[in-house]
Amino acid sequence: MNQRDLITTAAASLMSLALLSSPALAQTTAKEKCYGVAKAGQNDCGNLAGTHSCAGQSQVDNDKGEWKYVAAGTCKALGGLTADEARKTMKS
Repeated sequence: MNQRDLITTAAASLMSLALLSSPALAQTTAKEKCYGVAKAGQNDCGNLAGTHSCAGQSQVDNDKGEWKYVAAGTCKALGGLTADEARKTMKS
């Protein structure tokens, strides 16, 4: 094996190891919709009221009808609501 082949093989091995050990590829984090925690313009999609259907269109911070994806199990710690809780809050 000549020096060029040795270097090419070593580089390919290192790149493969880097890709396999990457946290983004190694595991995916489960997400859940969390209502009432999105800042103005940072919601992930349409709101409960149906006044818009796109991301980034919330007008005020922490609107109970706007949602954002958060890591599963963290919504309550952020002060957020489930979809059912948010609907009940909006009706009253």
